[in-house]
Amino acid sequence: MNTLYTVDQALKFKEYKMAHLLAEESGNVLTLTLNRPEKKNALNPVLFKEIAYALYYAYHSRDVWAVVIKANGDIFCAGADLKAFAGQTEETISTVPEPMSEVVIGDVFTGLHKPCIASVHAPVMAGGFLIICGCTHVIAADTATFSLPEVKRGLYPFQVMYSMLQIMPPRQVLDFCMRARSVGSAEAEKMGLVSKAVSPDKLDAEVQALVDDILQYSPSGIRLGLEAYENLKSISGAEAQKHMKHMLSQALKTEDAAEGLQAFIEKRKPVWKG
Repeated sequence: MNTLYTVDQALKFKEYKMAHLLAEESGNVLTLTLNRPEKKNALNPVLFKEIAYALYYAYHSRDVWAVVIKANGDIFCAGADLKAFAGQTEETISTVPEPMSEVVIGDVFTGLHKPCIASVHAPVMAGGFLIICGCTHVIAADTATFSLPEVKRGLYPFQVMYSMLQIMPPRQVLDFCMRARSVGSAEAEKMGLVSKAVSPDKLDAEVQALVDDILQYSPSGIRLGLEAYENLKSISGAEAQKHMKHMLSQALKTEDAAEGLQAFIEKRKPVWKG
């Protein structure tokens, strides 16, 4: 993860107030809720900063094993707040420290190296895709829709295209970007954009079941596995195999690996350290 905050700043997360993001930590899970419903949860510089800061905290906190992203209001996220980025400002109560460099939200998600689940109850548009593409899982209500309208406005979803290419076939991505289509959750699932589509009344239960399932297993092993996955994007061939061997040696040194082996010998459930 590129350095936006120091470790000390990140671990002071609970001391700061956020204007557009709600945070709740319970049972090794950090739940982040986009809370700018009057602006359709559009991503302004403050919300970008708050998301980045919260994920930095999640990355550095040993107590956070998984992250859930939700949203309030009738739109999950309408993308970037173009008026805000054009210079129109608004008063906020955010006390989150300023990052040391520019926030690139896609990089912040991929550098998290922990399970991140998007719970999508409503439409996702434009830059909102940067959030769902950055998550390891996306559970969506079957009433939610997904659209990239940029070409209707003389623009193009450049950053979103890059993020989508990490999880979807190129021709599907290009078609989606060029035709400004809106698709439902069922089609988005077939495309690989959504992990699972469920009825709205089952969304929370499905997300919780997924979280419970993930938390059964070694948080250290999963973290190192996600780090290795990201590293593979920049290496290949024999070097990739060497790197995987190195990552295995790192995993074998963790407290979780020792606990997992001891639990297997004693025929009991492991108690993970994280």
